[in-house]
Amino acid sequence: MSSWKGKTRGGLLGYKIFIFVLRRSGIRAAYALLRVVAAYFVLFAPTASKSMYAYFRNILGYSTAGALGALYKNYYVFGQTLLDKVALMAGLKTPFTYTFEGEEHLRRFREENTGGMLISAHLGNWEIAGFLLKRLDMRINIVMFEAEHEKIKEYLGQVMQNRNINIIPVKQDLSHIFLINKAIRNKEIICMHGDRFVEGSRVAAVEFMGKKANFPLGPFTLAAKLGVPYSFVYAVKDSETHYHLSATPLQQPNGRPLEILKAYAGSLETKLRQYPLQWFNYYEFWSEDLKGGIYEKQQHEVSTHS
Repeated sequence: MSSWKGKTRGGLLGYKIFIFVLRRSGIRAAYALLRVVAAYFVLFAPTASKSMYAYFRNILGYSTAGALGALYKNYYVFGQTLLDKVALMAGLKTPFTYTFEGEEHLRRFREENTGGMLISAHLGNWEIAGFLLKRLDMRINIVMFEAEHEKIKEYLGQVMQNRNINIIPVKQDLSHIFLINKAIRNKEIICMHGDRFVEGSRVAAVEFMGKKANFPLGPFTLAAKLGVPYSFVYAVKDSETHYHLSATPLQQPNGRPLEILKAYAGSLETKLRQYPLQWFNYYEFWSEDLKGGIYEKQQHEVSTHS
């Protein structure tokens, strides 16, 4: 069974270069540089490219040419979301506008003084979703894997201006559970992803985009046990300069993680069909028979001639 390895590809130098361009020349200049970087990843990130090519070709049914074109666009939009996050959180001037759908649901966390849990996905720009939630005037705790590159996190922390967002790293000693419970006692918000797991995690296979897919059970078990309301939230790009933030009505935990997972999978599928290019889960998400096909062949040809 394939799984995510716990690290996001990309180096510290790359972040520094893009932040330099953002500060000196603005977001559009950084986007222009990104077009070259996206082409590089199509050719030289074979594991991620194979899995995303299979998603476009085998799940969404794109033609061969259509899947390769979508793969390039996917890398390009992914890079945009990273640049947008850094620009906004560093307080740089940006042209972005936003639409909020379901914000009234999230305001109930504050009005009812319960704290709560938000379950998001690697769809669109989840970091922007957390950043924009500062409108709620509540502390947001984003739970992420400890294996993310520490130097990159440290450097980004130097340029971030918003201090109402806290990172809770997932560790093998389970200390993150104590921090999550502490945040809930303080009536704060917990934000987690529900669409990615690492080797050794408890998973459950549910119907997703027409095929069985493995999802982590951890976020949904937590939602079932915390005893606070939860919502599914997403932030996607409607255009290069416009974001659409959405939240589902608050649900009360029922003690049944699998039911919460199935509801989440249905919600995520609806969003994914609306924004197919904005899913950034770069590993083989569905069953082992989803191979890269022609992409594998082309990648082999690139490797043997380089």
